[in-house]
Amino acid sequence: MIKAEVNEIKRLYTPSNCSITRICGCYVDGEKNKKTEFKEAFLSLPEEEIFKYFELLRKTLSGTIGKNLLNLEFPLASEAEGGNQEFLLRLRDSKLKDDSLLAEFYDRVIGSYEYVGNYLILLIHDAYDVPGKTTDGLTMDDASDTVFDYILCCICPVNLSKPGLSYDAQANEFHNRVRDWIVEQPDTGFLFPGFNDRCADIHSTLYYTKNSEEPHSEFVDSILGAVLPLSAGSQKETFQALVEETLGDDAEYEVVKNIHENLTEMIEEHKELPEPLTLDKKQVKNLFEKSGVTEEKLADFEKLYDAAAGEDTALMVSNVANTRTFEVKTPDVVVRVNPERADLVNTMLVEGRRCLVIELSDHVEVNGISIRTGR
Repeated sequence: MIKAEVNEIKRLYTPSNCSITRICGCYVDGEKNKKTEFKEAFLSLPEEEIFKYFELLRKTLSGTIGKNLLNLEFPLASEAEGGNQEFLLRLRDSKLKDDSLLAEFYDRVIGSYEYVGNYLILLIHDAYDVPGKTTDGLTMDDASDTVFDYILCCICPVNLSKPGLSYDAQANEFHNRVRDWIVEQPDTGFLFPGFNDRCADIHSTLYYTKNSEEPHSEFVDSILGAVLPLSAGSQKETFQALVEETLGDDAEYEVVKNIHENLTEMIEEHKELPEPLTLDKKQVKNLFEKSGVTEEKLADFEKLYDAAAGEDTALMVSNVANTRTFEVKTPDVVVRVNPERADLVNTMLVEGRRCLVIELSDHVEVNGISIRTGR
C-alpha cells in the first residue's frame, strides 16, 4: 500500500464516512487472562465512544511506510488450509460473527503477544464501497464497482491514569483523584487484506508497529506468518556498515559527501511519486560508482552486500539517508549542516595538516553574537 491508499482508509473513520459494521474486543490482564469480551454493531455505540474508537483506528494506520507501516506478503504455505492467511480470510468472511473464530483469534494473540501489563485487543469489520476515480484523479461517488471487505486489528495498552488531586465541584473541595484504567494509543496492529491499487489484495497485509525497532516479531510470526523486513534502524546501520566496508580504512570525505548528496538528489526527484523509493543491490552499487568509489574497491561489493543486507534485500532510501542534517563529527568537534548545503563544507591541506573548511556567509553568529567574517 502507498500513502494515498492508507489515507483513503483512514478517512473512513469519521462519522460522515463510516461504514464499519462490527467491533469486537477482548481485555487481557498482565497474567494473560481474559478479563472481559464484547461485540457490538459499531454504529449502535454512543457517539462519544465512536469518536474514541476512531482515534485508535486512525492511529493504527499512522506513521511512515517502511518504518511504522510495513507491507508484508504472505508466503504460499500460509494460504493453504490451516495457514495464517487462510485463518484470517475465514475471520474476515465471518464478518466477526463467528464466536469460535473470535475466541481462537484472541487465544492466538494472547499466546504470541509479549507485553508486560494489561492490554485491549480491538477488531473491526468494514465493507467499504470504493468510489471510482477519473483518469485525472477525481472521485466519482456514484461509480463504485468494488467493495473492500476487510478487518483491522489493533492492540492497545491499558494503564492506570496518573495519580493526583481533583476538584469536587459539588463539595467545593479537593480530594485524591480516583485512578481509572485508560486505553492508550495502539502498540501494534494490522489491516487485512491489503488495499493495493484500491482493491483487496488477499496475498498481503499492512502491519503497524509503534516502535519500529521492536516490531513484535513473535506476534507477526504467529498471527500473520509473514517475514518482517529489516527495521528502519537496521537498514541505516546496514547501509553505513556497507559504505565503511566498501571504502575501507582510507575512506575519503568527498566520496561520503557525494553519497549523501546523491541520495538527497534522488529523494528530491522522487518526492512527487507515490511509491517509496528503494535501492536494490545493483542500484546501491551504481550509487557508489556515481559517488566516486573506485572499481578496485567495488570488486567484492556483491559479497559485502549479501553478507550485510541479504542477496534479495532492498533498502528504503528514507531509512538510510539523513535528510534532516549533514553531520561531520570528531572527538572534540561536531559540525551540523543543512543537508542541502553540504557543498559548503570541504577538506583542505593547510600548512601540511588536513583541515575541515567551512565557507562563511555574510551573517555568522557565535553563541548568538553576530561577528564580522572579514569580507
